[in-house]
Amino acid sequence: MFEFGRDLRKLFAQARESEDLGWIELIGVDLLQAEARREATDAGRVSCTHPFETERRACALWREHARRSGAADSLTRASRCADSLVRIARDETQTAQAAIEVALTVMLRFDLCGGPEHLHAGVRVLKAIGRPRRARDASAASAVHARLMARLARLSDDPSALLDAAALMDAALHDLRGGDHDVAHDELRLDRAARALEAGVVQRDPRLLDQAGRDLAALVGAASPDQRPLTRARALALCGAGLGALAAVADDAAARRQGREMFDAAAETFTPDHSPLDWATIQILRGDDAATPLMVLAQAEALTQGEGLIVGALARLSRTAREVDLAEAVADRTALDAVRGRLLARLTVHEARNAPLDWAADQIGLARIALAAARLGDAAPSSLGLILAEAAATARELGVPILADQADRLARATARSAA
Repeated sequence: MFEFGRDLRKLFAQARESEDLGWIELIGVDLLQAEARREATDAGRVSCTHPFETERRACALWREHARRSGAADSLTRASRCADSLVRIARDETQTAQAAIEVALTVMLRFDLCGGPEHLHAGVRVLKAIGRPRRARDASAASAVHARLMARLARLSDDPSALLDAAALMDAALHDLRGGDHDVAHDELRLDRAARALEAGVVQRDPRLLDQAGRDLAALVGAASPDQRPLTRARALALCGAGLGALAAVADDAAARRQGREMFDAAAETFTPDHSPLDWATIQILRGDDAATPLMVLAQAEALTQGEGLIVGALARLSRTAREVDLAEAVADRTALDAVRGRLLARLTVHEARNAPLDWAADQIGLARIALAAARLGDAAPSSLGLILAEAAATARELGVPILADQADRLARATARSAA
C-alpha cells in the first residue's frame, strides 16, 4: 500500500512538471485551486529556477479553475499571471508565449462573462507580436487567433466573416496536426465542431453537420475517460445538444432519446465538486425536460451566482421558467407572486451587486410571470415590450445572443397577446 502511495506521488510530481496539462482533468476543482496556488507561490520565489515556465503553468491552472468553477477571483489571478509573463519575458519565444496566455485569458473572460471588447483585446495582443518564428508558438498563436475570430464572427452575423473564421480554424487545426490530442488541439477542434454544428442546424446544411460529427467523433474516440474525462464529456454534451436540436426540427423521437442518453453520459462525468460550471450547464440544457427536478435547477443557480456569469444568468432564468410553468399548470397565482417577489427583491439590490446579465435574466423572468398571469386572466403590463427590448439589447451588447433571443421570443409573444 505504501509503495503504491509513493509511486502515485511520483507520477503526480512528473505530471506537474509536464508541459501538457491534460492531467488536470483528473483532479477536482479544490485540488486544482491548490495546485494553481502552489505554482503561483513557487513562481514568486527568488529561488525559482524557471520563473517564466512556472508562472505560465500557474496562469493555465488558474484559468482552468476559473473555467470549471466560474470564480472571478481565479480569473483575476490568471490575468495577473499573464500580465506578469509579459513583464518578465526575456526573448522572442517568451514574448510570443506571454501574448498567447494573455489572449487565452481574455477569451475565457468573454466565454464566462461576455463582453466583446475582451475578444478585440485578444486579437490586438496577438497582432502585436506578428507571426512567431518558432513553429510551435506560431501554430498555438494561430489557433487562439482563429478561436477569437470565430467568436467575433458569430456575434457579427456576417456570412462572409463566418466563412473567413471557418477557414482560419481549418488552417489552424491543420497546423496543429503534429500535436494531435493535446489541449490546444482538442479545444480548437471542440470550438470548430460547436460552430459547425450551430451553423449546420440553423442552415440545415448536411456538410457542416457532417464536419461537426467527424470532429466530435474524433474527440470522443481519442479522449479516454480515464485520462481526459472532461474533454470527452464536453464532446458528448455537444453531440447531445446537436442531436436534440435536430430531433426538434425533424420531430424524431429516436434522435431525441439518443441525445438524452449522451447528456446522461456527460452528466455522469460532470459533478458539482469536479467541474461545477460544466455540471450546471448540463442541467440548464436539460431544463426543458420535465424530468429534470426543480431542486437540481435551483442547485445549478446557487452554484453559479454572484460572479456575473453567463451560465449564472441562464441558470436563474431556467429555474424561473420551470417555476412559472409549474405554477401556471395548476393556476397557482400565489406561487407566481412568490417568484415575482423573489425577482423584484433581487432587482432592488444595490446596482453594484447586480451584474447586467443577471438583471437581464430577471427582467425576462418577470416577463414570463406577467405572460403566465395574463393567460390566467390578469392584465399584462403595458411596459412589458419595452422592458424586454432593453433586456435583449443588454444581452446583445455583452455578446450573449442566447439570452437576447429568449427576450425577443417573449416580446413577440407579448405583442401577440396584446393584439
